[in-house]
Amino acid sequence: MPAREDITYWGAGPALMPTDVLQKAAAALINYNDTGLGIAEHSHRSQHATDIINEAKADLASYLSVPTDKYEILFMQAGGSGEFSAVVYNLVGAWVQKKKAAGASDSDLQKAVLSLKCDYIVTGGWSEKSYKEAGRLLGEEHANLVADSRKSSSTGKFGSITPESDWSLTSEAAYVYYCDNETVDGVEFPAFPESLKPKADGSGPIVVADMSSNILSRPIPVENYGIIFFGAQKNFGIAGITVAIVRKDLIPQPPPALMRKLGLPIPPIMLQYDSIAKNNSLYNTLSIFDVYIAGQVLKKLLSTYPNKVAGQAEVSDKKAGIIYSALEAHPDVYKIVPAQNVRSRMNICFRVTKGADVDAAEKAFLKESTALGLTGLKGHRSVGGIRASAYNSVPLAGAEKLAAFINDFAKS
Repeated sequence: MPAREDITYWGAGPALMPTDVLQKAAAALINYNDTGLGIAEHSHRSQHATDIINEAKADLASYLSVPTDKYEILFMQAGGSGEFSAVVYNLVGAWVQKKKAAGASDSDLQKAVLSLKCDYIVTGGWSEKSYKEAGRLLGEEHANLVADSRKSSSTGKFGSITPESDWSLTSEAAYVYYCDNETVDGVEFPAFPESLKPKADGSGPIVVADMSSNILSRPIPVENYGIIFFGAQKNFGIAGITVAIVRKDLIPQPPPALMRKLGLPIPPIMLQYDSIAKNNSLYNTLSIFDVYIAGQVLKKLLSTYPNKVAGQAEVSDKKAGIIYSALEAHPDVYKIVPAQNVRSRMNICFRVTKGADVDAAEKAFLKESTALGLTGLKGHRSVGGIRASAYNSVPLAGAEKLAAFINDFAKS
């Protein structure tokens, strides 16, 4: 059996975890803080649980420079996909609340609902799923497809981002949604979109971003967003919890009676941000063990990088650069999937293209890399190929080892 230290795991999620964090968590699962009980056995209403949540929230806010006077940090159950629905429920509710506060009557609101739009920028499988979920909940006529990168691509496939000049944004959309990093085809927004930036007077669209696969890896202009959400199991911890960073003015919800009168979906209590915020993420039994692990990951990051997320960004850029450079050195053997200007630093997707049997060549690549302890490199089942997910816990030495193998395989 291979030793843990001999393996560099490149899986897209659940992802590699820091060994020292797992060791500390394993001990806490048996006996937390010398209480004689494991962390998973303590009540989620206990002071132990409250302290774990509050510390994790404070450390996350510190690491990402989240202004806590303007934003709530919510820990929730389920994965990032659960937020596809939560965003619709909560932000359509916020849209109603804003119009009601501006003096709109119920009859005015009923008329406004007929033209309600939620904008979606589709750049891969995850944003496409979220777009379809909005159409399912509200009706397809209310989900506006701002752009579909397949339609602007010469291949007709995901792997690029439609130029902003070709986007069809709605002037008064309830929100604009995009996925910051698409794991399947390795597409990442290089920066916050220019056309979504707030204006000088502070006005602008409410922007929602799914950052499940690149959170904690680079600085974020938090105040440009209404909501940032992410599942924990790639850069933040283990599977089981999702985090939402929500602007506070978007949290109050209109009464269910009004939503029902307007013909809009009423969120299940589990997806109501206001209920979760009022209970400090403890509306129901949250997995405190999962929050504890995420908190330990944050503490490790904060102790490793005095300049916080900017330090991790430097390492992430370096790892991706090493691997992409190795692939580019052999254009006759490898084809990098996404366009160069949107290449993901987190999910490096490529194909082995040389040889009469490409499928056999990729199988050989996977077999030989696994023998060297480079595991989890198989591409997503929907597209195949090779995918190296260089999440935060993958060390720089691991990227160097993979790059060396990429070079050796090409030569052989």
